[in-house]
Amino acid sequence: MLSLSCKAAIKSVVYLGSKFESGEKTGIKEIAEFINENEHTVGKLLQKLVKDEIINSAKGPSGGFYLNTKQSKQRVISIVEAIDGKGVFKQCGLGFAKCSESRPCPFHDDYKVVRDRFKDLCENNRVDELYAKFDKGLAYLIG
Repeated sequence: MLSLSCKAAIKSVVYLGSKFESGEKTGIKEIAEFINENEHTVGKLLQKLVKDEIINSAKGPSGGFYLNTKQSKQRVISIVEAIDGKGVFKQCGLGFAKCSESRPCPFHDDYKVVRDRFKDLCENNRVDELYAKFDKGLAYLIG
């Protein structure tokens, strides 16, 4: 459902959130290493997230990427929409362009339930809720 890039973006934001309380700014290399993603890919994603005001960045020797209070409270859906677009929760489970209620694919009815439930998760979960689980050791960012 979500692209690999979107998953990497969510992990990156959660990792940045884990640095929120300390006020620490984090570099691309550290984030990429921690979430086990390609540094170039993470760099591109972080640029997009800064542009869309999902995260912030600061230049210079003490620079890096970080979240402000408002960003730490944002819903996960904002990250998903920034990377995969608003249409991601309308896509066909098999990737058909013309899948619909009147012309469904074989997965349509079952996939729609899963897709809608996942959209609810993204709309109802905030970034700070995800990194709180990570900070407490109740969740992980690498497999």
